[in-house]
Amino acid sequence: MNFSRKHLNEVKLIVDLIDDKIVEKIVDILLLTRKKKGRVFFLGVGGSAGNCTHAVNDFRKIIGLECYAPTDNVSELTARVNDEGWESVFIEWLKISRLKKNDILFVFSVGGGNLKKKISVNIIKALNFAKKIGSNVVGIIGRKDGYTAKISKACIIIPTVNKNSITPHTEAFHSVIWHLIVTHPKLKLNNTKWESISK
Repeated sequence: MNFSRKHLNEVKLIVDLIDDKIVEKIVDILLLTRKKKGRVFFLGVGGSAGNCTHAVNDFRKIIGLECYAPTDNVSELTARVNDEGWESVFIEWLKISRLKKNDILFVFSVGGGNLKKKISVNIIKALNFAKKIGSNVVGIIGRKDGYTAKISKACIIIPTVNKNSITPHTEAFHSVIWHLIVTHPKLKLNNTKWESISK
């Protein structure tokens, strides 16, 4: 079996193992957030930050939720890293955005943060800030022992089916799951272009 077929077989296995009940729970949390005019703040670093950018577009355009990703503002992000340090970039951004109880922090991450190993401490600090305010935390991550999984109201764990492919599978499934969410009939308000012209 070549690598490509092996990787694709792993994808099929992951699909069967994902807990759809947690996906539905996140959909319900987002629906309530929209009804209460709350906002969604997507947090992620590296490839996950790129996924946050794409998700912001889809959540705003397709399901009509006000959304932001702090990593999209390169000037502010780099100024805060330079002046205040990497660990506080998200919490300080959220303070200026006046994070409220009706808002959500939506984490895209491979590990979900680990304070002991000093991994994604910026996400951990933001999550603690959100919990203090009473904002909901949801996530899509690849480690059940990550901080996001421990603190979230609902967190989808992408199952590890190959310890050498945790990152690519997790980051790929960020996209699979958020596209599922924005096309969910409970949330979807607007058609995407190709679906609207193919009828």
